[in-house]
Amino acid sequence: MKIKKFILITIIFGISLPILPTLGFTQNEEKPQLSGIWSNASRTSLTRPRGTETLVVSAEVAQKMVRNMSIAGISRENIEAGPAIDPETGAPPAGGQDFGLRGYNLFWTDPGSNLASVKGEFRTSLIVNPENGQIPRLATPQVEMERANFGARYLTGVGDAAGPEAIPIAERCLIGFGNTAGPGMMGTLYNSTYQFVQTDDYFMISVEMAHDARIIPIFDSAKEARANLRPEVHQPWFGDSRGWYEGNTLIVETVNINSLQMSQSSIPISPTGRIVERFSRYSDSEIVYQFTVDDSNLYSQPWTAELSYHVTNGPVYEYACHEGNYSMPGILAGARRLEREEAGR
Repeated sequence: MKIKKFILITIIFGISLPILPTLGFTQNEEKPQLSGIWSNASRTSLTRPRGTETLVVSAEVAQKMVRNMSIAGISRENIEAGPAIDPETGAPPAGGQDFGLRGYNLFWTDPGSNLASVKGEFRTSLIVNPENGQIPRLATPQVEMERANFGARYLTGVGDAAGPEAIPIAERCLIGFGNTAGPGMMGTLYNSTYQFVQTDDYFMISVEMAHDARIIPIFDSAKEARANLRPEVHQPWFGDSRGWYEGNTLIVETVNINSLQMSQSSIPISPTGRIVERFSRYSDSEIVYQFTVDDSNLYSQPWTAELSYHVTNGPVYEYACHEGNYSMPGILAGARRLEREEAGR
């Protein structure tokens, strides 16, 4: 009970959790020991790049692929040329197609230095099923889902500023971007560190990105977990997650993810879809993590992604989301001023 209260107090008041020891592991343990500080940073994307046929490549091929990758849309040539912004010339013109691409000084990025390493293999995509490494989207979805694409806003710096709701939820610092907290957790441009706290009754995931937190109750079986779902009227960020153990794997099933989150997610599901996550301890320094997306309204088959969490000493850094504190009020105030000027006031 004290641990449960401590976790809740930590999340509410933002107190840093202590670095818990990474517990020893053997394949014969009944439950996987998951507590500790972990990172899933890698340069592997969800889907496999064009022209790459295999899931697994050698270390030499992995490094060659990484050398030719962009970071935040900045090409290899620009990366090698130095900072994204030249201090002598300043920022590119607002509204230009390279405004957002060159907005990052690469000093602040930390996406990992190699492809995802899973059980000693370098992977070219997180998706392992289907074997082609692609999302099996239906040509004609069976349900209509509002999908928000903020790519042009990112590229140009120009976007709708009619009100707070017109601004992406990650830019409003409500949750992290890039599905860092999931369900379907993936690394992104930076802040890919996680703290897992495992008790008899709960599994807590504290995400460095935006300090998102998932507190997942654990039950004795899948049947019991599904019998204890929240009412459907509740649509929390990251959905309604319930967990149980099957051998040395923690299973977490999530339904009823907030519809606004789904409209801006790289892993959308319809209201009747579900995402199933699996945490298995592979070694003292690695947790193998899978998530399966099951939604016949949007996909022709269930599909599965796999990556690993590797142990790290941290620390879990503060995520001071400047955009939500300062940028959004400035954007909205600027938009209102432009409206007054256009009206001749």
